[in-house]
Amino acid sequence: MTVFDLLITDKEQVNLTDIHLNDSERETVVGLLREHRFVDELKTFGLLVNNKILLYGSSGCGKTMTAKAIAKALNKTILILNLSNIISARVGETSQHLKMVFDKAAREKAVLFLDEFDQIGKARENDSKDVGEMRRLVNTIIQLFDYFPENALLICATNHIDIIDPALVRRFQLKLKYEMPRNTDLDVFYDGLLAKFPERFQQTVRRYDISFAEAKDYIFTRLKNEILDELESKVLKEMVV
Repeated sequence: MTVFDLLITDKEQVNLTDIHLNDSERETVVGLLREHRFVDELKTFGLLVNNKILLYGSSGCGKTMTAKAIAKALNKTILILNLSNIISARVGETSQHLKMVFDKAAREKAVLFLDEFDQIGKARENDSKDVGEMRRLVNTIIQLFDYFPENALLICATNHIDIIDPALVRRFQLKLKYEMPRNTDLDVFYDGLLAKFPERFQQTVRRYDISFAEAKDYIFTRLKNEILDELESKVLKEMVV
């Protein structure tokens, strides 16, 4: 197995309207898309586009969906890599694998999405096990960041921005924070999920104080149980008749 076997080329079609962002976050993403649609024009003014984005905050609140939507909006391939899958006991090997992935994304002018970025971007002074090796790995990542071409996008996601090396955090031109949704946000989300089902199922009990991902899993599991209860009840009635 090579490192490329760990890359996911996701073909899921996600639109920007499918993502639940506040007005400020949505404005940031829209601004990013505008820049990349006019890369050459901005170059004539000596302006470079933002192409390194950090998505951080609560799990299950839309970081991966945002990366997919950006890729779709720009008609780019998205390469998804969960960094926990390529960590090697030999840091030099991990660095080599990362360079191969970055090179592939650069060649294809793709969106490279690195999930669980804190797995490799830990602050150098925080690694008591082997400070020297972690420093070398972070230094390699910094170099990969600095030479990443502007016609490709690097999007990293983490639930733990506080443990990422400050030198890496500074290299992200855009940072979006994802927080647990408010009850009103979840109601809008539930309404959208339930709209395609018969009205009698749209009144199902909702759960709050959870992420969007948890809400989706919860409501669909509850819906399936209600549908199955209805079907089984119908079968029993037919048997009695």
